[in-house]
Amino acid sequence: MTDSTSRLLGERVSQLRQLQSMTLEQLAAASGVSRSMLSQIERGKANPTLAVTQRIAQTFGISIGELVDDPNASASIDVVRGDDPGTVFRADSECELRTLSPLQLEKNIEFYVITLQPGAELASAAHFEGTREMFSVSQGAATVGTGNSEVALQTGDTAHYRADIPHVIRCRGPEALKGFLVVSYR
Repeated sequence: MTDSTSRLLGERVSQLRQLQSMTLEQLAAASGVSRSMLSQIERGKANPTLAVTQRIAQTFGISIGELVDDPNASASIDVVRGDDPGTVFRADSECELRTLSPLQLEKNIEFYVITLQPGAELASAAHFEGTREMFSVSQGAATVGTGNSEVALQTGDTAHYRADIPHVIRCRGPEALKGFLVVSYR
């Protein structure tokens, strides 16, 4: 790494550590990176391996790219265009499922807009262990089922449930169901 890159990485690690009110010892314990190495990184005196950088990034819940990227270098805004056909995961006579999340980003959370026609459903197999979903009804009525549980939702209601087991969202009632789905991966 160049001196400016080492300096930038050190500043970001220090900034993130302080934002989370962590001591060097706490960061060392959480990341598995020694306190002395972290101190050297924060002072711009170390050239950490990719593995060390990845452990630090994971501790803060961010990607390596987010850790080493200078947040002031480019103030970009990612836009997901409503007419972009690449954002549509399913579109048939029963269901439309479109992502609202930027596709090129690493993410622990995904946002979708769903439209289901009367009587239609969006059934999903189990996702990764620890995955949760939150579905909010913006129009119509729904039934959400996961495992042995099922709940009825009306416009304005939101359900939060396990998605690491088979689950389903059903349109119930005479009008189309529209809603927002948030998938959170741990």
